[in-house]
Amino acid sequence: MKKRKSKRKHRVLLALLGIVILIVSALISLRIYAQIAGAPPLTVPKATVFLNAEGEQIGDHYTSERRYWVKLDNISPHIVDATIAVEDQNFYAHHGFNIKRIGAAVIENVKSGGKAQGASTLTQQYARNLYLSHEKTWTRKINEALYAYRLEVFYSKDEILEGYLNTVYYGHGMYGVEAASRFYFGKSANDLTLSEAAMLSGIPKGPTYYSPVADFERATNRQHLILQLMEEEGYITAEENQTAAAQPVALKNNEWKVANSQAPYFLDTAWVEASAILEELGLNIDTGGWEIATTLNKVHQNAAEKAVIDQMPKNALQVGFVSMDHKTGYITALVGGRSYADSKFNRVTQAKRQPGSTMKPLLYASALQHGYSPLTFVDVSQTTIKYDGKEYTPRNINGKYGDEISMAQAVAISDNVYAVKTLDDIGYKAFQRTLDDFKLGIEISHVPSSALGTTNLTLQKLTAAYATVANNGQAVTPTTIMKITDEHGNVLYEASQDKEARQVIPKKDAYLLTHMMTGMFNKDYHTYLYATGASLANKLTRPYAGKSGTTDADQWMIGYSPSITAGVWNGFDEGVLDVTNDGAATKEVWAQFMESVHRGTDPKPFPAPSSVTAVDVEISSGKLANKHCTGATATVYVTVGEEPTKGCAAIDKYIEPKEQDGNSWWDWLNIFD
Repeated sequence: MKKRKSKRKHRVLLALLGIVILIVSALISLRIYAQIAGAPPLTVPKATVFLNAEGEQIGDHYTSERRYWVKLDNISPHIVDATIAVEDQNFYAHHGFNIKRIGAAVIENVKSGGKAQGASTLTQQYARNLYLSHEKTWTRKINEALYAYRLEVFYSKDEILEGYLNTVYYGHGMYGVEAASRFYFGKSANDLTLSEAAMLSGIPKGPTYYSPVADFERATNRQHLILQLMEEEGYITAEENQTAAAQPVALKNNEWKVANSQAPYFLDTAWVEASAILEELGLNIDTGGWEIATTLNKVHQNAAEKAVIDQMPKNALQVGFVSMDHKTGYITALVGGRSYADSKFNRVTQAKRQPGSTMKPLLYASALQHGYSPLTFVDVSQTTIKYDGKEYTPRNINGKYGDEISMAQAVAISDNVYAVKTLDDIGYKAFQRTLDDFKLGIEISHVPSSALGTTNLTLQKLTAAYATVANNGQAVTPTTIMKITDEHGNVLYEASQDKEARQVIPKKDAYLLTHMMTGMFNKDYHTYLYATGASLANKLTRPYAGKSGTTDADQWMIGYSPSITAGVWNGFDEGVLDVTNDGAATKEVWAQFMESVHRGTDPKPFPAPSSVTAVDVEISSGKLANKHCTGATATVYVTVGEEPTKGCAAIDKYIEPKEQDGNSWWDWLNIFD
């Protein structure tokens, strides 16, 4: 009897020893496996955040998951404690998986006939978020445990917890606690209250079921459960539990939607530009996690969007709008179309259209460098130009023609004959060189109509050319990016304002062009054609320079103040349709924007360089103005030494230009008596 008991005891001991050996062998094998497999990568896609010029978030860009990665130190302790209390109370004690919980889950699954579910630690959930699907199979569960063990071997608990909180799904497309906190509560995860943290930590168990946006009552009930668990685990007191449970929770998801849908066309442009910048640095923007500080000015953007809404007709006419600071090249506002939801095509950067007469100032920039002046007179009677065995007859918009007019008047009334004759005189090569200096990236055809803007180009490029004129002739390179920072806070790129600007045209020529372009708002230039901006004159409160342009399918208006340049295009996306009936919208959008962004500031004149001088002349003759003049007069700037010497009639005495009394912008322009 004793012998049998001894044998039985021996067998039990051997069995136990065998089990111990198996367990030890399994653990050793698991450790060896972990060492051989190495540290699993923690790389996950992260959203890239865009900021406006004021440092406020205006949008983001993500590949498949919206996620803003934040360090554990920048996450509220409340959300950390709440997550551990509800998801994994033994998180800091286990090595990746909880044997007791797994055993209990196995028994429950066997009883219910279900598949592997429950019992996952935070580490296992993190592993699943990183490497696996959410299918409920034993194979996935085993792989989940193996990944979890590897994570525990190679990473600290805090690293794992940080990773979990940045990858877990909180519903509504929000991955990670930072994205969720911004979406639900309009604040960073670092600023979450106990009440908000308890509600947020309850969502991952069932993102659709427990979302406070979907069912606030159900989310609140789960919040109370989590607060109770936190009290039981010693994270909070009973009093803190009661206070948090009673505290109202304000959802801000609607505000989030508004904040993350600002200036979508601008954001697309910034994304493309930032991509190119990072590519030059050997980096890929698609990895995400970038913080991109943009040049968007929220006041300018709001003004642009409002002008489009207020002034555009209720039809299919499309719009493109862009404004830029011509001192820096910073694009301050951009509207690429009437509805981003209907069409993502950007009519500022992607649409190439004929600019019409808005091309003329660049032609005259070339002419100024080839002996012309604002008081160069040209016969503008109806003319036929012969070229390459062909003939071309330029026509004005109303079919009327004058006699001799100056370049200053030609700009104001947009005479086509003057432009065509000027191109014929200076030559195509000279004009092309000027366009190349402005870096428009276009080649004009050797036909007379090229003087009238028949070569396609984008609104952004032509507006940048005007900004160059406004910037005293120094090159302006438009940009949407001020700074790019990586996820660790390292500044990888910053726009430099220290580089020496390239002089595209002489400073004096830039000013002469500028002052000539103020003439489009001067009714004194009315003759056989009207000053093209005269309809806006009574709406403008300060000096502006600009030029409009019209084709059968396009309307343009580009102009500037001493501080900002803005361009507007209107047309139809498809087909050549008559837009002349809606032509007023283009100028009205431009005028409303310019007046809006300058409201509350003192009007300023365009500063004239010492190389030019102002003269009062009779518009029709270009002679010095005096009391004997019979026609309208205006102030015109010319290069020093090129002032006219003869006055009206037989009186040659020079009359000093009217002094600027500072009472209105018209006084600064000296265009009204």
